[in-house]
Amino acid sequence: MQLDLPRYTERFGAISLHGVQRVYELDSGFNNGGLTSEFIRRIGNEEISEIERKMAIVIPIKGERLKLLEGVLSGIPHDCLTIIISNSPRQPVDRYKLEKEALEQFNRFVGRNALILHQKDPGLSDALRQVNYNSLFGPDDTIRNGKAEGMIIGMLLAKAGGKEHVGFIDADNYVPGAVNEYVKIFASGIAMSNTPYTMVRISWIYKPKVSESGVYFSKWGRVSEITNQYLNSLISYYTGFETEIMRTGNSGEHCISLKLAELLTYSSGFSVEPYEIVNVLEEFGGIVPTEYQEAMDKGVEVMQVETRNPHFHEEKGDEHLKEMFSGSLGSIYHSKICHPKLREKIIEDLRSRDMLVEGQEPDILQKISPFKDIDIHQFAKILYERATSFAHSI
Repeated sequence: MQLDLPRYTERFGAISLHGVQRVYELDSGFNNGGLTSEFIRRIGNEEISEIERKMAIVIPIKGERLKLLEGVLSGIPHDCLTIIISNSPRQPVDRYKLEKEALEQFNRFVGRNALILHQKDPGLSDALRQVNYNSLFGPDDTIRNGKAEGMIIGMLLAKAGGKEHVGFIDADNYVPGAVNEYVKIFASGIAMSNTPYTMVRISWIYKPKVSESGVYFSKWGRVSEITNQYLNSLISYYTGFETEIMRTGNSGEHCISLKLAELLTYSSGFSVEPYEIVNVLEEFGGIVPTEYQEAMDKGVEVMQVETRNPHFHEEKGDEHLKEMFSGSLGSIYHSKICHPKLREKIIEDLRSRDMLVEGQEPDILQKISPFKDIDIHQFAKILYERATSFAHSI
């Protein structure tokens, strides 16, 4: 793969926020990589493959079509550990059973290292309780519904599997080739990084909308543009200079090194992606004290890479978008580093969209604690013994 070197970087405390980088070549051959010009870096296939062997790809799924899941599976490079975390309904039709069967049938042909687990498995709850990690439990003492909760479970399995990096890909993607490109971008970003504390986020070149009149290749999603605007404002209030550096606030497709992932606090539900950026700014921006001095010393890099493939995905309706919009802005509004003037703007924006009434604030979202102190071997041992939905397929 050949990519731009970052053309612009916004530095915020110990964080390097790189501007969007462009892919020039999806496959640059079996060379050893290096600079091909003053501005372009080539990452060879051998280097990418070596990183893929250290990477897990987590697919959170909740009732998506099985044909889409099979396509996503076919796009993931063979050497990655595939982890499916399902929160699909089990009655009246057991959707999880169908997903598990689809994975097993797929693996009869390809022999991939893959795991699947249901989010509501009582054995998973037992394993989390035994290692005193209670952040995922709701008031009824079971694991909450939510994409963030599934992502955390996936990261724990990746850590238990000895992986160094974990990528996330949504299960509703229509284009297997795009999935393959995402993972190559993840590996290339890691190869370009100068620190073990790295995040690589996908910026889609287009998010097409299909209608009776044809296909319209829009550049931004309906929520993404607004989320990016407020994330950039969050940064600007501290630097004193307006910026447009953040372009991937709602990027479901992203990768994070486990050394960074285990230090972060997460926000429940669909606010998880923007709050990852917010929490990186909170922890490593130098505004408030942090206990993670090693990461401050080595620095944190956030890379954003624009794809060549457009992002065709399932449309989930206005209610889903409303939930994403409210969660994304709420995660910024309630941040401990959010400027009071920015809070006022968020309130005004949500009221103008009839999502808040006079005197109302965005909901305070459930936070999920860092998982760095979990006894991961004990967690894995109990999970393997008690989780009836857990399956390991090779």
